[in-house]
Amino acid sequence: MTVKRNTWQREAVREALDSRDGFVSAQGLHQGLRDAGSHIGLATVYRTLADLANVGEADSLQSPEGESLYRACASTGHHHHLICRNCGLTVEIAATEVEVWAKKTASDHGFTDARHVVDIFGLCPACTAASA
Repeated sequence: MTVKRNTWQREAVREALDSRDGFVSAQGLHQGLRDAGSHIGLATVYRTLADLANVGEADSLQSPEGESLYRACASTGHHHHLICRNCGLTVEIAATEVEVWAKKTASDHGFTDARHVVDIFGLCPACTAASA
């Protein structure tokens, strides 16, 4: 894994991501940076977010609509998320059963070195109560 040098653009993206709660798209983060007066390019934001996700400094997931979303990573190591479809509340979970299932499923089909991403979308307790 290549360590990227710390440029002002990388720092700006990292700080913007750290200042947000929940997941944000590259376009949403870029717009926030531009609104704050930054001249950073959208391609730089996309590339930097991908780099941060690659080195474990950001979580990345695909929304139900297929858009890549990012947030500053709150924990180290492999983990999963529970994500509210309504308000975006995100809870990190360690899911041992998922790990066992993924390895067994891969093995049953002859796959090795299997990797997976599991994010569970639903409604958090507050949004469930509000919709009742």
